[in-house]
Amino acid sequence: MTASDSPQRSRPWLMRTYSGHSTAQASNELYRSMLAKGQTGLSVAFDLPTQTGYDPDHPMAGGEVGKVGVPVTHLGHMAQLMDGIPPEAMNTSMTINATAPWLLSLYIANAQNAGVAAETLRGTTQNDIVKEYLSRGTFIFPPEASRRLTVDVVAYCSAHVPQWNPINVCSYHLQEAGATPTQEIAYALATAIDVLDAVRDSGKVPPERFDAAVGSISFFVNGGIRFIEEVCKVRAFTQMWDQICAERYGVADPKLRRFRYGVQVNSLGLTEAQPENNVARITLEALGVTLSQRARTRSLQLPAWNEALGLPRPWDQQWSLRIQQVLAHETDLLEYGDIFDGSVVVEGRTAELAESAQAELNEVLEMGGAFAAIGELKQRLVASHTERVRQIESSELTVVGVNEFTETAPSPLEGDESILRVDPAVEAELVADLERWRGARDSNRVVAALDDLRVAASGDVNIMGPSIEAAHAGVTTGEWAQALREVFGEFRAPTGLGGAGAGRASTRTALATVAQQCAAMEGGPPRVLVAKPGLDGHSNGAEQVAVAARDAGMEVVYEGIRLTPGHIAATARDEDVDVVGLSILSGSHLELVPEVLACLDAEGVSAPVVVGGIIPPADHQALRDAGVAAVYTPKDFELATIMADIAGLAEQSRAGSA
Repeated sequence: MTASDSPQRSRPWLMRTYSGHSTAQASNELYRSMLAKGQTGLSVAFDLPTQTGYDPDHPMAGGEVGKVGVPVTHLGHMAQLMDGIPPEAMNTSMTINATAPWLLSLYIANAQNAGVAAETLRGTTQNDIVKEYLSRGTFIFPPEASRRLTVDVVAYCSAHVPQWNPINVCSYHLQEAGATPTQEIAYALATAIDVLDAVRDSGKVPPERFDAAVGSISFFVNGGIRFIEEVCKVRAFTQMWDQICAERYGVADPKLRRFRYGVQVNSLGLTEAQPENNVARITLEALGVTLSQRARTRSLQLPAWNEALGLPRPWDQQWSLRIQQVLAHETDLLEYGDIFDGSVVVEGRTAELAESAQAELNEVLEMGGAFAAIGELKQRLVASHTERVRQIESSELTVVGVNEFTETAPSPLEGDESILRVDPAVEAELVADLERWRGARDSNRVVAALDDLRVAASGDVNIMGPSIEAAHAGVTTGEWAQALREVFGEFRAPTGLGGAGAGRASTRTALATVAQQCAAMEGGPPRVLVAKPGLDGHSNGAEQVAVAARDAGMEVVYEGIRLTPGHIAATARDEDVDVVGLSILSGSHLELVPEVLACLDAEGVSAPVVVGGIIPPADHQALRDAGVAAVYTPKDFELATIMADIAGLAEQSRAGSA
């Protein structure tokens, strides 16, 4: 078919940028600016306290307020966030999971206050808690309770917000955690099946509406750099989902069986070294999910070139939006049918992926489904990620500018002003705002709303009705989550370290050299505490450090995510560790690291502290001045070298305390 033969040019996908920071007012200004530049949908990033159900004045929120997203603590913040953006005319995607029922309730309540019916609202709540247990870490409640909350959102939207996607099943974060394409497809489909089975079995969606509920399920997929394989992956996803909807759920309407998915391309592949190369990566990854017409994404958000350095500026996000606009409006991509139909290569690889993913999916279903198999799936992902890291270390997997072609001229794009920094005063401002909000509301209405919320959670009443009333009453994010914590309890996810180990011969040799050094140490192998203070749940790096330390012959203490500085210090004291390693990717290192150091000092722990994460070069000296022995960032990919450094620090520490 030629361009002239094409019946019409396809409509572009929704264009978004994932954004939010500091305050609702500042984020609203950013959103309105990006919409004026041609963005066609919103993708809201919430800060970690909002995602994990804490108010800004909670001790766990310290240093995290407004850092990786916008804080939305009450209905007033939602009104500020959406000011001047008509909710009935906007398609809003909210990256929110454990607190998804609450943020959706705030969104609905704000629309109601504006005179907009919930039936007109269009958008998505991410609401995929399985991948939070496996990779992203913003879970709160145990799996069974979390699945119940997801079912409630699906059921409520089916009846009252029919144009809303109540869950966005996320394979994106699985790839970030190391998933192969086979695992990415299988584990995402297993999650969708688990949720839909629970919706069907709950009786909260009548049979006449169940097909539409199936059709409301959407997905959020990762677009990686192997973009031919990514084309095949989304085509396999499309085929398999259609089959599942038809055969497992009996959905007859092909429109309701569509694999409706959005994409953010691969942030895992963005590099701190030569970050300008990320522009080419982002563009190629966008092609992988837009080239195939039949499997084309319905919405796309591209990361900024400098996300491996820190929080992007509005200009950086504009650049990513312009990439989408050039692709959609300047090229002839949308003028043709599916260019891969009949391709021996693409159809062959698609069939291979579908076959291997079906086998993996069958294994998960035999284990009882995604929720029941969380521990096993986590272990498999850590092992897959370990293998990927080893391939980069051995240069079997080339990453331009990192392990090959490392010579470079200075970049004019970098420098101290190349990222956005959140004013530390924001946290105090939000705490003061929270005090004013609590003082102005009807306390009796708040108490009654929270009581109704607990009753609903304790029984089988859909959580959404009481949550919307709580939003109108002035309940805060932390109060809503605390009420449910009292009913459901909290959950500590598995670390997945048990099945991972050194994979490549070259890495085994390098770690074996460190292991010999550790075995020869007077007093036995060094004890290393790997810890994640604060609310940052991205544990992939910490897990790989813990695996490497264990494979290098060290005794490793790793308790997972979301630890207080006081807990870290007490563990370091009780375990008598030789080195403390802190991992922080949320930008809160300048607040949390000094607090951990102070707690260690108070406990009499003199072990050296090293810090890893997304830490701008300008902050390295400040951390060293505070007492940190070494700082590592994503460019420090050679784990054997890091392990040798840690072993040396342990020897120095023991010699100094002898």
